[in-house]
Amino acid sequence: MTPETKTKVRARLARVEGQVRGLTQMVERDRYCIEVITQVRAARAALARVEQLVLSDHLGSCVEAAIASGDPTQQRAKVAELIEVLGRTER
Repeated sequence: MTPETKTKVRARLARVEGQVRGLTQMVERDRYCIEVITQVRAARAALARVEQLVLSDHLGSCVEAAIASGDPTQQRAKVAELIEVLGRTER
């Protein structure tokens, strides 16, 4: 992971951590369910952005290096990795 991406990811994860702590407080304080759901969705969106940053970095470094290497085995391995991780369903 590039240093720039790592910095962005860490900052976003810190925000997500704060959101999750806030959710715990909302539940403890018996906040209205719709407010809790709204904040859960916001935390999920923030995690999706983290995923997007990491994926973009991976494509721009690891996958790009495999392509540039000209090694078909390495290229197939990187593509297979992506297919596997993107094919997993959320539970």
